[in-house]
Amino acid sequence: MVAGTATLKLSLSAFSSPMSNFSASSSFPSRLPMRTPSSSKPRFLRIYALTSNDIKVGTNLEVDGAPWRVLEFLHVKPGKDAAFVRTKMKNYITGNTVEKTFRAGSSIEQADVFKETKQFTYKDGAQFVFMDLNTYEEFRLGEKEIGDRTKWLKEGMDCNLLLWNGKVIDVELPITIKLAVVDVDPGLKGDTAQGGTKPATLDTGAVVNVPLFVNVGDEILVDSRTGQYMSRA
Repeated sequence: MVAGTATLKLSLSAFSSPMSNFSASSSFPSRLPMRTPSSSKPRFLRIYALTSNDIKVGTNLEVDGAPWRVLEFLHVKPGKDAAFVRTKMKNYITGNTVEKTFRAGSSIEQADVFKETKQFTYKDGAQFVFMDLNTYEEFRLGEKEIGDRTKWLKEGMDCNLLLWNGKVIDVELPITIKLAVVDVDPGLKGDTAQGGTKPATLDTGAVVNVPLFVNVGDEILVDSRTGQYMSRA
């Protein structure tokens, strides 16, 4: 009996360290983790044990072999029937949005999505080139991947690239961007005190409505999420 007890303790001890490491890495931050550059060490796939009860806005799930981001969720308890979680999710790759339900407490797989900061350096034909300033590695994205955000991209801008399985699946621009006004209608006048606006063309080609006092050569701040004028820089 003594020997049997000692063997049991040794067995538990042998598994204590890995289990503690797993528990520490299974926290679920609301923001995507930033990967620190490392060219000498291989990157290992992170595995998270999730259930549908852990779902919240911003959770990244892998469903049917594709990465999805949870946009909305609702825990439902329909009386005598089994509880479930109703979600609205967006596919990172296709951009499609769907509604999907998960049985309460069911196991789900979290997508290994992370982001790295890269600098937009230049446009090469139809491709937008981003560079890792530590390794000088280039990432090339087409207009389809960036979408209408191309009108806000400016050389030298730091952006976050979202990666999954070694592939770029999305691009995050800075929320506040500084751009220069290159053209406005000089004949458009109005009462600046009443908040009148006029269209202005920026150095990236984007057109935004600006207050009447904004002129060519002014630098302004724009919200890249909404495309709205914020203030003069």
